[in-house]
Amino acid sequence: METLEQIKARIEKLLPLTRLDILPNECPAGERSLLVEAGRGVEVGTLLRDDAQLRLDYCSNVTGVDWPESVIKTKVKKKVLVEGVEKEVEEIIETLRSGHLEVVYHLYSMELKHGPVVLRLRTENRADLTHLPSLTPVWRSAEFQEREVYDLYGVIFDGHPDLRRILMWDGFVGYPMRKDYMAPDDFEYEPTPHDEVLELAKKHYPPEVKA
Repeated sequence: METLEQIKARIEKLLPLTRLDILPNECPAGERSLLVEAGRGVEVGTLLRDDAQLRLDYCSNVTGVDWPESVIKTKVKKKVLVEGVEKEVEEIIETLRSGHLEVVYHLYSMELKHGPVVLRLRTENRADLTHLPSLTPVWRSAEFQEREVYDLYGVIFDGHPDLRRILMWDGFVGYPMRKDYMAPDDFEYEPTPHDEVLELAKKHYPPEVKA
């Protein structure tokens, strides 16, 4: 199979002005991925599926990732003069990373027996701009898995044929796989909390009530 750099170059040639980035992976497998701008997700997916040398005709896995806003620390080396002698020192640069949600697709070719190619799409934020194009029209196997990401992370897949909750009930509030999700003391309505539920509820009582 072609390298990720070659795949990226081909996409950029056939779909001009498409923004693509190759993301590193620090895990032992070192499985890098291709980050695609959300608006071109369906076009890129269709190209990967139909290209004669790739034929990535099977999407095995779709998962979500929550990236809250955070400060990223990066070590950089710089040269400084210390008593007239040039020395190399390390400096830590802090940058603010905006929060977003990410959807990851693992793609294989059943026809050519190669893969995976890992495709990533990102939302603009984690609040009100959480729309991404559904890739179910490209890979049918993505349907239920995109519903799961919608249910647990809150990504809204535009163009999905049947976007509704798949694990949680319709009246459920929130997205339980987000890193800032706070579970309620009890998922069932109890006018008067008791036993274990009461102990959990006391943690939220104002000081005068706790006393």
